[in-house]
Amino acid sequence: MPLSKGHSLTVRSRHDHGSLVKSCLDISLRSPKLNVRLLAPCQTRIQWSQRLASAGLFIGLVCCSSSEPVRADALEAKQHQEASYSHGKIVCNDYSVIGIPGDGRCLFRSVAHGACLRAGKPAPDEKCQRELADELRARVADEFVKRRKETEWFIEGDFDTYVSNMRKPHVWGGEPELLMAAHVLQMPITVYMRDQDSGGLISIAEYGQEYGKDDPIKVLYHGFGHYDALHIPRKTGARSRL
Repeated sequence: MPLSKGHSLTVRSRHDHGSLVKSCLDISLRSPKLNVRLLAPCQTRIQWSQRLASAGLFIGLVCCSSSEPVRADALEAKQHQEASYSHGKIVCNDYSVIGIPGDGRCLFRSVAHGACLRAGKPAPDEKCQRELADELRARVADEFVKRRKETEWFIEGDFDTYVSNMRKPHVWGGEPELLMAAHVLQMPITVYMRDQDSGGLISIAEYGQEYGKDDPIKVLYHGFGHYDALHIPRKTGARSRL
């Protein structure tokens, strides 16, 4: 096929349209304004077409190689397709539960523990966990006061009495406290619960999605007021503000 003046096209290695290249394919296009070279490795599927335009030569190359990113994407898609679901939620079977004492601090202990894990810090011992939980509780109570206009409507009973009681170390926390903890830490929090149908865990609530959706703090709710810390393998980390 003739080329416009000043253009040169070089194709090395023979191949059939849509077939596998048996050796390295070197395609070069040189012109006064363009210099393109494509090196395709062995076992690369290549489809290419040419057509002349009034301004010169247009070459379209579509390459589907067997490189590592493609294999990784294919594996991820396969894993997603193979994931099991229950009640419309993905079932998690790869996890470990960190038992938390039932001393009235379990929610705050679990969140504080999860924040440390999320930040890549060592898991806190019992004493450190208790101190972090009490610190988080105090900051959560302050966050209620700070956000009074937007939180007072869903607090049961008198707002001031509720916040005053929540400052006490052995008062149980619940959904409102999880929401405030997400704001305090500026981290997403996901609550999981055991699913009887699948035997695994499914998420039942998410808080702080405005701070990101990847790798949230994870806690396990047992359905009778108790929370445990939960670890699910993650790909990336984030820094804790606790």
